[in-house]
Amino acid sequence: MKHFHVLSFEGPDKYARVGGLATRIEGLTQTLADHGLPTDLWFVGDPDLPGHEDRGNLHLHRWCQWISRHCPNTVYDGDAQKAADYAASLPPYLMDHVLGPQLAQGGHAVILAEEWQTVDAVLHLDWLLRRAGLRDQVGIFWNANNTFGFEGINWQLLGRAACITTVSRYMNHKMRHWGIDPVVIPNGLTDDAFWLPERAAVAKMQRRLSDRTVVTKMARWDPDKRWLASVRLVAELKRQGWKPLLVARGGSEAHGADVLAEAQARGLKIVDRENAPGVMGVLGMLETLDDADVVNLKNHVDPDGRRLLFRGSDAVLANSSHEPFGLVGLETMAASGIACTGFSGEDYVLAGRNALVLQTDAPQEFISLYTRLRGNREEVSNMRRLGRSTAKHYAWSHVVARDLMPRLELPRSHRDPDHSGDAGGAAFGHAAQAA
Repeated sequence: MKHFHVLSFEGPDKYARVGGLATRIEGLTQTLADHGLPTDLWFVGDPDLPGHEDRGNLHLHRWCQWISRHCPNTVYDGDAQKAADYAASLPPYLMDHVLGPQLAQGGHAVILAEEWQTVDAVLHLDWLLRRAGLRDQVGIFWNANNTFGFEGINWQLLGRAACITTVSRYMNHKMRHWGIDPVVIPNGLTDDAFWLPERAAVAKMQRRLSDRTVVTKMARWDPDKRWLASVRLVAELKRQGWKPLLVARGGSEAHGADVLAEAQARGLKIVDRENAPGVMGVLGMLETLDDADVVNLKNHVDPDGRRLLFRGSDAVLANSSHEPFGLVGLETMAASGIACTGFSGEDYVLAGRNALVLQTDAPQEFISLYTRLRGNREEVSNMRRLGRSTAKHYAWSHVVARDLMPRLELPRSHRDPDHSGDAGGAAFGHAAQAA
C-alpha cells in the first residue's frame, strides 16, 4: 500500500484557508484517507493548534509554527521566510522520522506537492532520497494551480525531480510557454458540495427577492475576476429596469476598494452585511434591503450558505479573464445553480447546455444570453439538471480513481542515473541559509 504525503502551504485550519487551494487540499487529502490510504498533510497551519493531529487515516503536520506566531494574519503573511524554512527543515525531518522508516521496510510512497512555495522542498527531498538510494520507491508530483511564482522556478531541475501536473487544459497551454508539458489532473468536489439546500429555504429566499434579478459573485478582489465588469453589468441591468441585486463576497485585497468605488460612481447603492452561519444567516442577511443594488458581504460564507446562494440566485457570476480551473462555477452546478463562467480553464463547461459562458466584459452579452434562457422554463430546468450531472463527474472520489491513481507509476526520468547528482541540493541551499 502506498503512503501519501501532501505538501502545501494551505490546509484545513482557518489560518491556512485562503482560497481554492485550501478547498483542493481538504478534498484531496480527505478522499485519500477515506479510501483507506494513509495520508500525511504537511502544511503551514495555525500556530496555536497542535503541531501534529490525527484524524483517522489523515495525519496533519503544522509546519513553520514558530514563524506563524509572529505572522498572525494568514498563511501567506511572511510567506518568503516560511517557504525557506519549509524547504530547509521539512525534508530532513520527513526523511528521518516518517518517510525514511517507511521506505526502509520496503514501502512505497507518493509525494503530492502544491504551488511555488513547495518547489525547493521538492528539490531538497528528491536529493535526500537519491543520496539514500531510495528514490525508486517514491513518486513525486508537483502541481500548479495557477501561474503565481513561475518566474522564480528552475523548471529544468523541477522536471527532473518531479512529474509536473496542473488542473486544466488551459493551464497546460499556459505552462507550455515555460517549456513545460504538464499532466492534467483536475480539481474535485467533496460530497457535501452536492447537498442541495432545503426547498423551503430556497423558496423563502426567492419569495423575499421575487421582484429582483439576483446575481451572486464570490471571488478574490482581483482584476482577473472581472469584478469591474460585474459592476458595469449590474449598472446596465438597473438602467434597463431589471431591478438587479448583486450579492458580492470578495476578500481582503486592495482591488475591493476600486470595485466599490466603481459601483458608487455608477449610482449603485451598496449595503455592507455580516451574515451569521448557515442558511438562516443568509436569509437574515437578505432582509430589509430596500433599494440596495449591491450587498457587500464582509465575512466568510460557510458551505450551507454558499449552496443556498448558488441555488437561489438567478445566476452566479463565476467568470474570470484568467481562471485556471473554475471551482466556483463547478460548485454552483453541483448545487443545481445557473453558473455563468468565463472561457479559460473551465474544461467542464458545455456552453449554453450546462452553464452560460461569458467571453467578453460587455454587459449585453450576459443580458442577451440570460434573457433567452429565462424565457424558457424547460431550458432553465435542463441546464440545472445537466450542470449537476456534469459536476458529479468531478467528485473527488472519481477524480482520484480516474485521473490520479493511474498516474502514480514513477516517471521514467526518475530512474535515470544522470539525474542523481547534487543539482537539487544546490538549488535549495539558499533557502536553508535564509532559514
